[in-house]
Amino acid sequence: MNAPKAKKIHKILEIHGDKRADDYFWMNERENPEVTDYLNAENAYCDFMMKDTEEFQQLLFDEMKARYKEDDQSLPYFFNKYWYIVRFEKGKEYPIFSRKFQTLDHEEEILLDVNILAEDESFLEVGSVAVSPDNKLMSFSTDNVGRRIYNLSFKNLENGELFGEQIPNTTGKAVWANDNKHVFYTRKDENLRAFQVFRHQLGTPYEHDVLIFHEKDEAFDVNIFKTKSLEYIFISSSSSVTDEMHFIPAGDVFSEWKVIQPRTEDLEYSVEHYEDEFYIITNADDATNFKIVKTKVANPGIENWEDVIPHRKETLLEGFEIFKDYFVLEERTEGLLQIKIIENSTGNSHYLEFSDPTYTAYIGLNLEFDTTKLRFGYTSLTKPNSTIEYDMKEKTSQVLKQHEVLGGKFFPENYISERIWAPSRDGKNHIPISLVYHKDTPKCSETPLLLYAYGSYGHTVDASFSNVRLSILDRGFVYAIAHIRGGEYLGREWYENGKMLKKKNTFYDFIDAAKYLISENYTSEKHLYAMGGSAGGLLVGAVMNEEPELFNGIVAQVPFVDVVTTMLDETIPLTTGEFDEWGNPKKKKYYDYMKSYSPYDNVEAKAYPNILITTGLHDSQVQYWEPAKWTAKLRELKTDDNLLLFKTDMSAGHGGASGRFESLKEDALEYAFILKLENKIDGK
Repeated sequence: MNAPKAKKIHKILEIHGDKRADDYFWMNERENPEVTDYLNAENAYCDFMMKDTEEFQQLLFDEMKARYKEDDQSLPYFFNKYWYIVRFEKGKEYPIFSRKFQTLDHEEEILLDVNILAEDESFLEVGSVAVSPDNKLMSFSTDNVGRRIYNLSFKNLENGELFGEQIPNTTGKAVWANDNKHVFYTRKDENLRAFQVFRHQLGTPYEHDVLIFHEKDEAFDVNIFKTKSLEYIFISSSSSVTDEMHFIPAGDVFSEWKVIQPRTEDLEYSVEHYEDEFYIITNADDATNFKIVKTKVANPGIENWEDVIPHRKETLLEGFEIFKDYFVLEERTEGLLQIKIIENSTGNSHYLEFSDPTYTAYIGLNLEFDTTKLRFGYTSLTKPNSTIEYDMKEKTSQVLKQHEVLGGKFFPENYISERIWAPSRDGKNHIPISLVYHKDTPKCSETPLLLYAYGSYGHTVDASFSNVRLSILDRGFVYAIAHIRGGEYLGREWYENGKMLKKKNTFYDFIDAAKYLISENYTSEKHLYAMGGSAGGLLVGAVMNEEPELFNGIVAQVPFVDVVTTMLDETIPLTTGEFDEWGNPKKKKYYDYMKSYSPYDNVEAKAYPNILITTGLHDSQVQYWEPAKWTAKLRELKTDDNLLLFKTDMSAGHGGASGRFESLKEDALEYAFILKLENKIDGK
């Protein structure tokens, strides 16, 4: 079977006196049958070229699925007289939301069985489930396309009946007022930007809903939430670098909204409430790595902010939790997350201790104020995720729930994790790399290694456990995460030096990390693979253009690769809000810089590694046509005979297939692709 050959329609895109030829621009015509035909042809070609792995893909899927407990359930949490549980039943793909009154021995009340909702749907995702303060009503939201546009519905929990009204085109989140009659929700504009907050009175048509807040600046998104104290409702309006928050008492929906601090460029802040004060984490006063301040509710402006936790150059503050007698910090020093406990009355503090060389620790769900118990999560590359309860007074801990790995073949002591530091080409930095491998896997040039990274938006990919990953670790792979610039692993400066006009540092760090792994004899070019998704797909695409011989194979998941064209088109979802991350290409210096690294614009007539590209037809974050165009251009220009496969999920969006196990089929395809290149499709 021959590879598909996309037709070319000559088109010139011009700005700043510069002309770019884009012969595959026509692929953005979503309703054009020729576009669908091309995507289907690529899917058929991918299936044909991977046909020799079909049984192996099924084997991978079965072993991945077999590690999960099918009838699993979440750790129950108690809130407002009820224990809440999310559980799964064997043989079913979707969760069941339930609760029990007062004690776990009480009869279960099913709030929402998503399996029933999904019966006639090819895709279904629940955005949120929220119960009213009097426990009698519930809101829930559903998306049956994959565009992350949710319909908001309501249910009477006393008789089980659904209300007649349904609110379309929301972000999926609803916040109940304390009167049990009103909810606040956020709508999206045609570009899928959350831009309006409405107040809805239950039992009335949504057309009568009251517009509370309209964010007109296209660089800002809005969100709505209730404080942990349940006393205030907040509207947050945020860009990448600026925040503004308004609030009202949760018990008075008709009161006037007040602002904490009017938006000021580059001022970031978020708020929590306790007694008569607001606690705020912010970068005010050049607190690059953030600090925590407090202010009276009655006078919340910045002129009244009083430092509680000062800024520290060496430590990034990521979050905090307020208790009656304790203050808990989530912070990051030298890349590793730490949890610090401070006793309010004395100011004495201590850190929780973690033993793995690289790991993830985070503050969990803590809904109670008056308690000495802190719930936190912990996982590492060799240890499944655990929820742990720590007594802050007694300094004792108890594991409440640990993710089970079924099958009897997984033992943590059989795997080794490391954290190493690769020198960067600028001679000023070292790039942290987290690794894991089976104890029987040798470090040598014949060892296959899969290198993963993201590197944008300040998002940090921490070292965590993966059930799925065991399928390659047990077949002799090393798995590595490069904590490159563009993320915040080493603090805010690490992020700032990997964005805008410094974006290429992200790509250089990934290349330098890969070369260091080779130099340290973990692997070699013939056995090195790269994987990245979304902005991580941009990463591997740019790296592939820069160093095409460094990797034997590339997996680009929903990749953001047509950077210049997308960032010039403000009708595409999320574009305008991205200017603070990538720059605005309507300004020539940003245009020139973007064009110099955009994967699509820099495809050349040369040899490329083996490549698997994936996307979802309904992707709201990275439109399907970006990877489609990229694939077509690579097919046209590449000079090698290596595999180039493109797979589109015709029913999914940015997050892939819905359902608990369906997404494992995508994992199985990606791993089968890599293992095929390693001649390891015999199950060994």
